[in-house]
Amino acid sequence: MTKNKKIKIHVKNNHWAHGSFPSDAEGEKNFTITKEHLDKALKDFPEIKEKIEIFVDWDEENFKTSMSNSDILLAWNFTTANLKKIAPNLKWIHLISAGVEHLLPLDWMFDDLVLTNSSGVHAKNAGEYGLMSILMLQRHMTKIITNQKDKKFVSLFSNPVKGKTVVLVGTGSLGSSMAKLVAPLGVNIIGVNKRGRKVEGCSKVITIDKIDSILPDADFLYLAVPGTPDTKNLISRERLNMLKPTCGIVNIGRQSVMDYDALCEKLKKSEIAGAILDVFTPEPIEKNSKLWNTPNLIITPHVSSDDHGNYVELTLDIFVKNLKLFIENKELNNRVDKKLGY
Repeated sequence: MTKNKKIKIHVKNNHWAHGSFPSDAEGEKNFTITKEHLDKALKDFPEIKEKIEIFVDWDEENFKTSMSNSDILLAWNFTTANLKKIAPNLKWIHLISAGVEHLLPLDWMFDDLVLTNSSGVHAKNAGEYGLMSILMLQRHMTKIITNQKDKKFVSLFSNPVKGKTVVLVGTGSLGSSMAKLVAPLGVNIIGVNKRGRKVEGCSKVITIDKIDSILPDADFLYLAVPGTPDTKNLISRERLNMLKPTCGIVNIGRQSVMDYDALCEKLKKSEIAGAILDVFTPEPIEKNSKLWNTPNLIITPHVSSDDHGNYVELTLDIFVKNLKLFIENKELNNRVDKKLGY
């Protein structure tokens, strides 16, 4: 940067659209970043504020014009084709989401361009959703809600969750936050990740290539992995068949990770006890989707981890800390690995 030139930040907000993000008007309200949000986030950093200029935009209304001299992009999605030509000064992109699958493959990234995400911002809310979903499955709530729809009054008794086994696939901030809350209840949590690294709350952790060895032991299968080429159809029909019929399933990762058609079939045949799904392709779910009428299935509209009202504040907290590092020419946090896709 030249000594007196201000760092330009382009903020790209999205109007809600069917099949995109945000998927409804409430989502647009929750995820929109305003100049006021940024001023509040920077109020304790006057030394940063005097070094930057901010352009807040919607969709692609002024994208090409503004990005022609922008140094930083704060957004969820954007045009990746010819990005170097559109934004020759661009050095850093920060995503307001944790997931980056909508931008894969990352072969559009040019040399020296840094991509960071908002991983960790969802952790507390996601942990509570995880605790709720495991207890709902243990208490047969998926079946009870189906019975309610069918006007059936059937006694479904349950026991404390102590001693049950959760197979947690994906031990990042979302998955591990669930483990921290559920483990104190006496639940055995087996983590599954790429390298087998230890995770708080997990009694043991295995590598992803050994997942078949523990699926038959799962009382609950909890999916919290990002959507990447490596995780596509990870929980296939064959792996669903490895689960015992009393197993309950939660997916807060991405639909691409699991064969939803096979899951629906197994739920209809009572070969899986119940499922709670929070992620779908597309979103919102189509009106004619078989998911709506699948028994023992609870659908939540991608709300497992996004805080109401303060999501932008939490996201900007990560962004501003990185902005300080960027100005100081230091390594940024939450860097996305171009090869791994997360």
